[in-house]
Amino acid sequence: MCDRSRMTATWNVQIRNFGEWKMKDAKDVKDYTPRLLEIVDTTLREGAQTSLFQDHYRYYFTQTDKVEIVQALIKYGVKFIELFSPIVSSQERDDISAIMEARDALVGQDGYARLLAHVRCHPADISAAIDAGFDGLSLFFGTSEISRRSTHGKDLDTLIRTARDLTEAVRADHPGLRLRFSGEDAFRTHEDDLFRVYDSVAPAVDCLGIPDTVGVATPATVTHRLERLRKRYPDVELEGHFHDDRGFSLVNALAAIECGVRYLNTTVLGIGERSGITSMTAVLYNLYINRQFDKVDGYRLHGSYPINVLVAEKLNTLVPPKEPVSLTNRTHTAGIHQKAVLSNAGAYEAHPLDRFGVSETEILLGPLSGWNLIYYFLKEIRYYQLDHETARTITEVFKERIYSSDPRQSPAELLEQIAEEEFKLERIETAKIHQGEVIQRLGPVSERRSDVKSPSESTSGSRIHPEVSDPG
Repeated sequence: MCDRSRMTATWNVQIRNFGEWKMKDAKDVKDYTPRLLEIVDTTLREGAQTSLFQDHYRYYFTQTDKVEIVQALIKYGVKFIELFSPIVSSQERDDISAIMEARDALVGQDGYARLLAHVRCHPADISAAIDAGFDGLSLFFGTSEISRRSTHGKDLDTLIRTARDLTEAVRADHPGLRLRFSGEDAFRTHEDDLFRVYDSVAPAVDCLGIPDTVGVATPATVTHRLERLRKRYPDVELEGHFHDDRGFSLVNALAAIECGVRYLNTTVLGIGERSGITSMTAVLYNLYINRQFDKVDGYRLHGSYPINVLVAEKLNTLVPPKEPVSLTNRTHTAGIHQKAVLSNAGAYEAHPLDRFGVSETEILLGPLSGWNLIYYFLKEIRYYQLDHETARTITEVFKERIYSSDPRQSPAELLEQIAEEEFKLERIETAKIHQGEVIQRLGPVSERRSDVKSPSESTSGSRIHPEVSDPG
């Protein structure tokens, strides 16, 4: 039991007695044996801060969005989900209640997922989160000099006293509550200052957060800082949070995992403030490729692409082209690539995306396509009768014509027009007995976001699309 004698009378009045609030159907998180890597998903907190909402005049996730995303995360295998503090707004309070109901409905099937409130080191935030029934608190306090000066205005001694008194009070009244304390902007906080703060709270918390709040860290600085923290706090878990301002969020997260970080903040698609943070599916994908199978234990990897598509649809966008677990990562436009992939996809697809729910390859017909693809498309997809030499000649005409064609005419339409009107090609009639069979599928780009709804519904194979590729 932590010594609470240092708490001032002022904080006693403000904090009141945290024991007055009883968590509804609370689960003691200490009864759970954590895996080697626990994703702490913050799509509905950090991810809700993405500017992508503004692009489509939406501004926020609806309650239905939140419930569906939480259900998908739980089914995926995520056991820790971070949300806003209920003090943010009355709508957030209502949404949290709906999320908890959805979570509870899945306990029998998918186990218990712990909901964590992201809260300031402020009594009102803390009491509101406990009153709402959260399983844990993700406490934060700006610790760098610029953060102290620009956000809360407290000097380091006051910050230390405040953080220590609050964490000790909560721990005393709620021994089963998961407590994480993070020094916001930890990588711009002088190491001695960070140690002073963490020394004061470490006895009362389960986990110390190490947020790279503004994306200044590199794998080398992550490794150095974590080695120092692990040596100083051997009995306290560490939680990583890495922003992508320099494009390093993924490699920093992987470096942190190598250094023994068990808890990692991620979002679906890596969405978040500014350039976002580490993508959940990207980090699990890389761990799998690196054969660190013990780190991906318990996650339903086949659901990776479907959950990316789900969140992308909530944002009215497509899975970003830089997201590794995407259909874009199995899409080919260059003629040399297309020829090779038609023979063996492994020629230009080195990684097991099938394992992550991306079970199709796309070959896009366009100005970079070679005669092999033109021949394949006309003969195998559209059933025209032609030989190799004719395909080569058609390809030359197609490549000249496509740059001046009407943008409303797809490459496939142009190619067929050339084949029929200029080369007088005829189609092979398919026997009625085979007309119902799907040999190759051809659909508009708009279908590609919605055709993979779950791992069980996705199918393997190749597609040839007439349109220019778009992300996703």
